[in-house]
Amino acid sequence: MVLTGALVNGGAIVVGGIAGLLLKKGLPEKMKISLLQGLGLCVLYIGISGSLKGENAMTDVLAVVSGVIIGELLDFDEKLQRVGQWFQTKVSKGKNDLFAEGFVTATLVVCVGAMAIVGSLQSGMNDNHEILFAKAVIDGVFTLVLASTMGVGVCLSAIAVTIYEGSLTLFANALAGVLTAAVIGDMTSAGSLLIIAIGTNMLKITDIRVANFILVPFMPMIFSLFRG
Repeated sequence: MVLTGALVNGGAIVVGGIAGLLLKKGLPEKMKISLLQGLGLCVLYIGISGSLKGENAMTDVLAVVSGVIIGELLDFDEKLQRVGQWFQTKVSKGKNDLFAEGFVTATLVVCVGAMAIVGSLQSGMNDNHEILFAKAVIDGVFTLVLASTMGVGVCLSAIAVTIYEGSLTLFANALAGVLTAAVIGDMTSAGSLLIIAIGTNMLKITDIRVANFILVPFMPMIFSLFRG
């Protein structure tokens, strides 16, 4: 089934989140920090590896510049924060101050980046779910650790990632002929820059508003339409 990868990824987040809630008092703080730091290093590795997939560095530069300008004008970061706060009001009724932060943080990590994009493209075009299966393992561990600290809001990121990856998969399935290997390579490279940003944020090196970069991976595809 074409949506298998997206569904497995969403399921892994739910399982990881529930496990994190159950281990809330049983997971030592030092272990949580070390696991998150280790995942941060893994995210950096994935981002650096993917950033080398593109064929033209100038495409990455233009993708970042144009994507960030649009993202800042529309302020996706603020809108995502509002979504998290809306969920907090409806579900937690204000009892958990970390609810919105957990939802937003988890959603950014599991949705933004090359693994979600390229994995979804491969699922849609080739019915190959290997990348999304690998991502599911990473996301499951991450949400386990995050949920043990930030609570149930983390689990709701499963809804966001299933919708996001499912939509990309169906989109790729419908437009497979437009997404050539070169375009996918450029999208992977641009998206991987966001993964690097997420990794440096996780390691407390930077404080980048990654949500406002969310259009960057799609810009190479838009550029390709103008090239013919």
